[in-house]
Amino acid sequence: EVQLVESGGGLVQAGGSLRLSCAVSGITFDRYAIGWFRQAPGKERELISCINSGDDSTNYADSVKGRFTISRDNAKNTVYLQMNSLKPEDTAVYYCNTHYLKAYWGQGTQVTVSS
Repeated sequence: EVQLVESGGGLVQAGGSLRLSCAVSGITFDRYAIGWFRQAPGKERELISCINSGDDSTNYADSVKGRFTISRDNAKNTVYLQMNSLKPEDTAVYYCNTHYLKAYWGQGTQVTVSS
């Protein structure tokens, strides 16, 4: 069974930092790309970053580029999202995602940035 478990969310002041983790099980982790999405109240879920398998190449949405960094530790089957210079508009539930025959999602972790 494929499982993704996010952690690391919380309440932080604007300008602060958080590091999210996504622990993955049930797949050969180093063969799959992992994405981070977020969904703010009343808005659609959006892809903010992903990291590919093999070359570990990364992509970022313009809204987080230069502030967020995605990385993976294949020995720990974990993907991280380092979030710096957080803004109130980063407030959302953050989800990690992968595709193995179908899409799999974690349960999400709440990030709240106060102004």
